[in-house]
Amino acid sequence: MDADMRRVVLEQKLGFVATVCPDGTPNLSPKGTTTVWDDEHLLFADIRSPQTVRNLQSNRVAEINVVDPIVRKGYRFKGPATLHSDDEIYERGLALLAERGYDARPERVRTIVLVRVEKAAQLISPAYDAGADEEVVAARWERHLADILRHRGRRVEIGWRESR
Repeated sequence: MDADMRRVVLEQKLGFVATVCPDGTPNLSPKGTTTVWDDEHLLFADIRSPQTVRNLQSNRVAEINVVDPIVRKGYRFKGPATLHSDDEIYERGLALLAERGYDARPERVRTIVLVRVEKAAQLISPAYDAGADEEVVAARWERHLADILRHRGRRVEIGWRESR
């Protein structure tokens, strides 16, 4: 993984993990503990992921998508996963998650899932196809988010770019 891939994963924290169920159907599950282990691996914690873990026990392949929703760019990462629940990787994974601000108590995290990134590809929204730059795409999303917040009766924070 290159520096930008690591940056996006570390900033976003939320990854969508795809696995394959025994009947061949897809399973997609958000993982709010997605983080970088090293230059070749991502990890996430099994907190409430019984289907994801079952799927990985029988078919180790996983895909993790991490996207910055503001600029609508990100990455997809594919590779084999290993499951760790009572070993050095489990302990190191808990420590790494705790260092990065996650609640990584052993009674909460059943398994550390380590995914070796064998393939990585950039994800870019079609919003850029007509020549828009990141600032234009981000401004559209910020207006959309401000509208959602107003609809929910929430105050929009100062600094939102509503004037565009």
